[in-house]
Amino acid sequence: MKKSGGGEGPIRNAILIAGPTASGKSGLALDLAEKLGGVIVNTDSMQVYSVLRVLTARPGAADLARAPHLLYGHVH
Repeated sequence: MKKSGGGEGPIRNAILIAGPTASGKSGLALDLAEKLGGVIVNTDSMQVYSVLRVLTARPGAADLARAPHLLYGHVH
């Protein structure tokens, strides 16, 4: 699989975390991203909307500072 936009070559290691609501997925993703130098790519259907911050348990400033987060509040 290649990254869209071409610049950095193929994606070699991607980790998918799935599970029920409130099972610790976000915390696990943050720990892994921090330890492995990775990036968190959000795929939650509600967290992509900028106006639903309070309703969706989006990461706070401290968590955002620990690892890069993509696609949170992306849709306006």
